[in-house]
Amino acid sequence: MDQNFQTSFIPKKPIVKETATASRSVSIWIIISLFILFTILLATGGLYFYKVVQTKNIAGLQDNLNKAKNRFEPAKITELQVLGKRLYAANELLSKHITIVPVFDVLQQLTMKTVRYTKFGYEIGTGNSPTINIKLSGVAIGYRAVALQSDLFGQNKNIIDPVFSNLTLDNSGNVLFDLDFSVDPNFVNYKQILSVQSQS
Repeated sequence: MDQNFQTSFIPKKPIVKETATASRSVSIWIIISLFILFTILLATGGLYFYKVVQTKNIAGLQDNLNKAKNRFEPAKITELQVLGKRLYAANELLSKHITIVPVFDVLQQLTMKTVRYTKFGYEIGTGNSPTINIKLSGVAIGYRAVALQSDLFGQNKNIIDPVFSNLTLDNSGNVLFDLDFSVDPNFVNYKQILSVQSQS
């Protein structure tokens, strides 16, 4: 029999191997948790720092704005605002102002020497683009003069729908008549007349 045979109940392989795998898995989770914790702390610190920087920037910009406001004279700004309102009101009035002078110019150009007017009146219609209605009374030497005058008015683009009515003879043989026609609002708009005159 071999006498070198030893009997022992102590295991020859270390038991630590089994616990080592368990400690490794625990340490990986701890490392991941610590990484997440440091990331959150770093992000929180970064956001806090960003907030502080932005607050300082806003305060600096507010200071610059106040300095810029103080450079301008507040009284001058108020005066310019009042002037701007007045100019706007004047522009509104001018755009709605009507002058009858162009109607007189057209009547002067188109009226024959055998026709004269005794009454003149006009009415302004209502709405956004109101028409101007002209009412005239006059005297002509004969019916032929009235017919020729009607043709002349009909050929002019500024006179809309000329109508001669109430034709009667007076004691001298002259023809009394009434004349109604309309004109386009743009034709008598003072602002447009000024702009046309400034261009020519």
